[in-house]
Amino acid sequence: MKFPFPSMRTRAIALFSGALLLTMTACNKNNDDSNNPDVPVAGLMAFNLAPDVASAGIALGGNNAVNNLPYGNFTGGYLPVYTGERSVESYNAASGARLSSGTFSFADSAYYTVFVVGTNNNYSNVFVNDDITNLTADGSAYVRYINAIPDSSQPTVTVGTAVNEPAAYKTVSAFRSVPAGALALAVNNGGTISATRSITVEANKIYTVLLSGQPGNTSGSAPVEIKFITNGTIDANAAKTPATGNSARTAN
Repeated sequence: MKFPFPSMRTRAIALFSGALLLTMTACNKNNDDSNNPDVPVAGLMAFNLAPDVASAGIALGGNNAVNNLPYGNFTGGYLPVYTGERSVESYNAASGARLSSGTFSFADSAYYTVFVVGTNNNYSNVFVNDDITNLTADGSAYVRYINAIPDSSQPTVTVGTAVNEPAAYKTVSAFRSVPAGALALAVNNGGTISATRSITVEANKIYTVLLSGQPGNTSGSAPVEIKFITNGTIDANAAKTPATGNSARTAN
Protein backbone atom coordinates (compact mmCIF):
# COMPACT_ATOMS: atom_id res chain seq x y z
CA MET A 1 0.00 0.00 0.00
CA LYS A 2 1.25 3.47 -0.82
CA PHE A 3 1.50 5.59 2.29
CA PRO A 4 -0.77 8.65 1.93
CA PHE A 5 1.46 10.94 4.00
CA PRO A 6 5.02 10.95 2.57
CA SER A 7 6.42 12.80 5.59
CA MET A 8 5.92 9.65 7.66
CA ARG A 9 8.39 7.74 5.49
CA THR A 10 11.12 10.34 5.82
CA ARG A 11 11.22 10.36 9.61
CA ALA A 12 13.48 8.11 11.70
CA ILE A 13 12.51 5.58 14.35
CA ALA A 14 14.85 5.51 17.32
CA LEU A 15 15.58 1.97 18.50
CA PHE A 16 17.77 0.65 21.30
CA SER A 17 17.61 4.00 23.13
CA GLY A 18 18.81 5.85 20.04
CA ALA A 19 21.72 3.54 19.28
CA LEU A 20 20.21 2.39 16.00
CA LEU A 21 18.24 4.53 13.57
CA LEU A 22 15.99 3.15 10.87
CA THR A 23 15.34 5.76 8.20
CA MET A 24 12.07 5.51 6.33
CA THR A 25 12.82 6.09 2.65
CA ALA A 26 10.51 8.47 0.85
CA CYS A 27 8.05 6.78 -1.48
CA ASN A 28 8.28 7.66 -5.18
CA LYS A 29 5.42 6.13 -7.16
CA ASN A 30 7.33 6.72 -10.41
CA ASN A 31 10.37 4.79 -9.23
CA ASP A 32 10.24 1.02 -9.83
CA ASP A 33 13.79 0.43 -8.54
CA SER A 34 13.58 -2.75 -6.44
CA ASN A 35 16.57 -1.54 -4.42
CA ASN A 36 14.41 1.25 -2.98
CA PRO A 37 11.19 -0.53 -1.89
CA ASP A 38 8.42 1.03 0.13
CA VAL A 39 8.75 0.29 3.83
CA PRO A 40 5.33 -0.38 5.42
CA VAL A 41 4.85 1.89 8.42
CA ALA A 42 2.11 2.97 10.78
CA GLY A 43 1.89 6.14 12.87
CA LEU A 44 1.83 6.07 16.68
CA MET A 45 1.13 8.93 19.09
CA ALA A 46 1.70 8.32 22.83
CA PHE A 47 0.53 10.10 26.00
CA ASN A 48 1.50 9.81 29.66
CA LEU A 49 -1.75 10.47 31.56
CA ALA A 50 -0.84 8.50 34.71
CA PRO A 51 -0.73 11.21 37.41
CA ASP A 52 1.69 9.44 39.76
CA VAL A 53 4.16 8.48 37.01
CA ALA A 54 6.51 11.44 36.66
CA SER A 55 7.97 10.08 33.43
CA ALA A 56 7.00 7.10 31.28
CA GLY A 57 8.61 5.20 28.43
CA ILE A 58 7.19 2.87 25.78
CA ALA A 59 8.92 -0.11 24.19
CA LEU A 60 7.80 -1.85 20.99
CA GLY A 61 9.05 -5.37 20.35
CA GLY A 62 11.50 -5.00 23.23
CA ASN A 63 13.07 -1.83 21.83
CA ASN A 64 12.60 1.68 23.20
CA ALA A 65 10.31 3.77 21.01
CA VAL A 66 9.52 6.60 23.45
CA ASN A 67 11.82 7.72 26.25
CA ASN A 68 11.19 10.09 29.14
CA LEU A 69 7.59 11.19 28.53
CA PRO A 70 6.64 13.41 31.51
CA TYR A 71 3.15 13.32 32.98
CA GLY A 72 0.76 15.38 30.88
CA ASN A 73 3.05 15.19 27.85
CA PHE A 74 2.74 13.44 24.49
CA THR A 75 5.08 12.61 21.63
CA GLY A 76 4.32 15.87 19.82
CA GLY A 77 2.82 14.02 16.86
CA TYR A 78 2.74 10.61 15.20
CA LEU A 79 5.95 8.57 15.14
CA PRO A 80 6.55 6.00 12.37
CA VAL A 81 6.61 2.38 13.62
CA TYR A 82 6.98 -1.01 11.97
CA THR A 83 3.77 -2.80 11.04
CA GLY A 84 2.53 -6.20 12.22
CA GLU A 85 1.82 -7.62 15.65
CA ARG A 86 4.15 -6.04 18.19
CA SER A 87 4.62 -6.38 21.91
CA VAL A 88 3.91 -3.05 23.62
CA GLU A 89 5.17 -2.21 27.11
CA SER A 90 4.92 1.02 29.08
CA TYR A 91 7.35 1.51 31.94
CA ASN A 92 8.39 3.99 34.61
CA ALA A 93 11.29 5.87 33.03
CA ALA A 94 12.87 6.60 36.42
CA SER A 95 12.81 3.09 37.91
CA GLY A 96 12.43 0.93 34.81
CA ALA A 97 9.45 -0.84 36.41
CA ARG A 98 6.82 -2.15 34.02
CA LEU A 99 3.50 -0.30 34.08
CA SER A 100 1.48 -2.35 31.58
CA SER A 101 2.13 -4.66 28.64
CA GLY A 102 0.38 -6.53 25.85
CA THR A 103 0.39 -7.00 22.09
CA PHE A 104 -1.09 -4.85 19.36
CA SER A 105 -1.32 -5.17 15.59
CA PHE A 106 -0.20 -2.17 13.52
CA ALA A 107 -1.50 -1.91 9.94
CA ASP A 108 0.31 -0.19 7.08
CA SER A 109 -0.66 3.47 6.62
CA ALA A 110 -2.87 3.51 9.73
CA TYR A 111 -2.63 5.89 12.70
CA TYR A 112 -2.91 4.90 16.35
CA THR A 113 -2.75 6.43 19.82
CA VAL A 114 -1.69 4.80 23.08
CA PHE A 115 -2.67 6.49 26.34
CA VAL A 116 -0.78 5.37 29.46
CA VAL A 117 -3.31 5.76 32.29
CA GLY A 118 -3.79 4.68 35.90
CA THR A 119 -2.48 5.25 39.40
CA ASN A 120 -1.33 3.40 42.54
CA ASN A 121 0.35 0.50 40.68
CA ASN A 122 -2.74 -0.16 38.55
CA TYR A 123 -1.92 1.00 35.03
CA SER A 124 -3.19 0.36 31.51
CA ASN A 125 -2.19 1.06 27.94
CA VAL A 126 -5.34 2.25 26.17
CA PHE A 127 -4.94 1.72 22.41
CA VAL A 128 -7.20 3.28 19.79
CA ASN A 129 -7.21 3.35 16.00
CA ASP A 130 -7.36 7.01 14.98
CA ASP A 131 -9.76 6.47 12.10
CA ILE A 132 -9.80 9.80 10.28
CA THR A 133 -10.59 8.43 6.82
CA ASN A 134 -14.25 9.48 6.96
CA LEU A 135 -13.62 13.04 8.17
CA THR A 136 -14.29 15.70 5.54
CA ALA A 137 -13.07 19.27 5.07
CA ASP A 138 -16.50 20.87 5.46
CA GLY A 139 -15.47 23.79 7.67
CA SER A 140 -16.18 21.96 10.93
CA ALA A 141 -13.65 20.90 13.55
CA TYR A 142 -13.49 17.31 14.81
CA VAL A 143 -13.08 16.55 18.51
CA ARG A 144 -12.83 13.40 20.62
CA TYR A 145 -12.07 12.94 24.31
CA ILE A 146 -10.48 10.43 26.67
CA ASN A 147 -11.54 10.10 30.30
CA ALA A 148 -8.19 9.28 31.91
CA ILE A 149 -9.30 10.21 35.45
CA PRO A 150 -8.83 7.03 37.54
CA ASP A 151 -12.20 6.78 39.28
CA SER A 152 -15.08 4.30 39.38
CA SER A 153 -17.73 6.97 38.80
CA GLN A 154 -18.97 7.93 35.35
CA PRO A 155 -18.66 11.72 35.22
CA THR A 156 -20.69 13.67 32.70
CA VAL A 157 -18.56 14.94 29.82
CA THR A 158 -19.67 17.99 27.84
CA VAL A 159 -18.15 19.05 24.51
CA GLY A 160 -20.10 22.04 23.24
CA THR A 161 -23.54 20.89 22.09
CA ALA A 162 -22.15 17.74 20.43
CA VAL A 163 -21.53 15.71 23.61
CA ASN A 164 -23.30 15.53 26.97
CA GLU A 165 -22.90 11.99 28.25
CA PRO A 166 -21.58 9.85 31.11
CA ALA A 167 -18.13 8.43 30.44
CA ALA A 168 -16.48 5.60 32.35
CA TYR A 169 -12.77 5.68 33.14
CA LYS A 170 -10.67 4.84 30.03
CA THR A 171 -13.47 5.79 27.62
CA VAL A 172 -12.19 7.19 24.30
CA SER A 173 -14.95 8.73 22.21
CA ALA A 174 -15.25 8.85 18.44
CA PHE A 175 -14.36 12.08 16.65
CA ARG A 176 -17.41 14.35 16.58
CA SER A 177 -18.06 17.29 14.28
CA VAL A 178 -18.35 20.67 16.04
CA PRO A 179 -18.59 24.23 14.68
CA ALA A 180 -15.28 26.08 14.44
CA GLY A 181 -14.84 28.73 17.12
CA ALA A 182 -15.29 28.75 20.89
CA LEU A 183 -15.95 25.33 22.42
CA ALA A 184 -17.08 24.79 26.02
CA LEU A 185 -15.68 21.68 27.75
CA ALA A 186 -16.63 20.20 31.11
CA VAL A 187 -16.30 17.04 33.20
CA ASN A 188 -18.24 16.62 36.45
CA ASN A 189 -19.43 13.81 38.72
CA GLY A 190 -21.04 16.09 41.31
CA GLY A 191 -18.24 15.44 43.78
CA THR A 192 -14.55 14.67 43.40
CA ILE A 193 -14.35 15.40 39.66
CA SER A 194 -15.09 18.90 38.41
CA ALA A 195 -13.37 20.94 35.71
CA THR A 196 -14.46 23.36 32.99
CA ARG A 197 -12.66 25.10 30.17
CA SER A 198 -13.33 26.96 26.93
CA ILE A 199 -11.02 26.51 23.94
CA THR A 200 -11.01 27.72 20.34
CA VAL A 201 -11.06 25.10 17.58
CA GLU A 202 -10.28 25.78 13.93
CA ALA A 203 -12.07 24.66 10.79
CA ASN A 204 -10.90 21.33 9.33
CA LYS A 205 -8.64 20.53 12.28
CA ILE A 206 -8.76 17.37 14.42
CA TYR A 207 -8.42 17.48 18.21
CA THR A 208 -8.18 15.18 21.23
CA VAL A 209 -9.44 16.48 24.59
CA LEU A 210 -7.66 15.03 27.63
CA LEU A 211 -9.56 14.65 30.92
CA SER A 212 -6.95 13.74 33.52
CA GLY A 213 -5.72 14.13 37.10
CA GLN A 214 -6.39 12.70 40.55
CA PRO A 215 -10.04 12.77 41.73
CA GLY A 216 -10.53 15.21 44.60
CA ASN A 217 -7.27 16.99 43.85
CA THR A 218 -7.92 20.66 43.06
CA SER A 219 -4.32 21.81 43.39
CA GLY A 220 -0.82 20.37 43.54
CA SER A 221 0.95 18.35 40.88
CA ALA A 222 -1.99 16.48 39.33
CA PRO A 223 -5.33 18.28 39.74
CA VAL A 224 -8.34 17.23 37.70
CA GLU A 225 -8.04 19.29 34.52
CA ILE A 226 -8.90 19.55 30.84
CA LYS A 227 -6.21 19.81 28.17
CA PHE A 228 -6.14 19.23 24.43
CA ILE A 229 -3.84 18.56 21.48
CA THR A 230 -4.17 18.84 17.70
CA ASN A 231 -4.04 15.51 15.84
CA GLY A 232 -3.83 17.04 12.37
CA THR A 233 -5.57 18.92 9.57
CA ILE A 234 -7.88 17.94 6.71
CA ASP A 235 -7.18 19.91 3.53
CA ALA A 236 -9.68 20.90 0.86
CA ASN A 237 -8.77 17.83 -1.23
CA ALA A 238 -9.80 15.54 1.66
CA ALA A 239 -6.19 14.55 2.37
CA LYS A 240 -5.36 14.18 6.06
CA THR A 241 -2.15 15.71 7.38
CA PRO A 242 -1.48 14.31 10.85
CA ALA A 243 0.98 16.07 13.10
CA THR A 244 4.37 14.37 13.31
CA GLY A 245 6.98 14.67 16.01
CA ASN A 246 9.78 12.96 17.89
CA SER A 247 10.07 14.90 21.15
CA ALA A 248 7.86 15.25 24.22
CA ARG A 249 5.46 18.18 24.30
CA THR A 250 3.05 19.36 26.97
CA ALA A 251 -0.63 19.24 26.03
CA ASN A 252 -2.33 22.63 25.78
